[in-house]
Amino acid sequence: MYLNILRRINIFDNYILFAIKKYMQNKYLDRLMPIVTGMGNLGVIWIMMAVALILDKPYRLIGNIVILTLVISTIVGEGIVKHIVRRVRPCNYENNVSLLISKPISYSFPSGHTLSSFAVAEVLSMYFSQYKLIFIGIAFLIALSRLYLYVHYPTDVIAGIIIGIFCSKLIFMILQEGYLAKVAILYQIYYIRRFNNEYGVF
Repeated sequence: MYLNILRRINIFDNYILFAIKKYMQNKYLDRLMPIVTGMGNLGVIWIMMAVALILDKPYRLIGNIVILTLVISTIVGEGIVKHIVRRVRPCNYENNVSLLISKPISYSFPSGHTLSSFAVAEVLSMYFSQYKLIFIGIAFLIALSRLYLYVHYPTDVIAGIIIGIFCSKLIFMILQEGYLAKVAILYQIYYIRRFNNEYGVF
């Protein structure tokens, strides 16, 4: 039963990758997709947005939340799930594949670019709902670029979307429960006590 499911998943993944190569691949997308995927490298496009928000005082908190989302989604995807599943990338199965980008060295499942992009896109959409289509559109293009460039399977991307949305919900749960505020208060108490002990202030 388990092997049959894996076989079906493998057939689905390879069919989608074949269809993308046959019907989508062209010289224009060959130039565009590496640029799109580069936007997701280390979450650069989202970090740029976060920095812009942090520099604008009324939106500073949202910018910090975006950075927190990137950190948590990276830990979940790159640090935990990939090392549990340890799936080999499609480009590593075929030695004669000519990649348009440098071959990634990490595992394939889930797509880290997709996971972090959808996590941040969901968070930004909650605060700026009027731009939701733009945020989701950017995340979708980054996810599509990973398939086009043959560095991920479709199920890697689907998992990245699901886990990314889950991470965004987790962030809001943490914020609603006020855990971050509690941590900040504990840090303040710690540093005040440390200051008092060092300088003898009572």
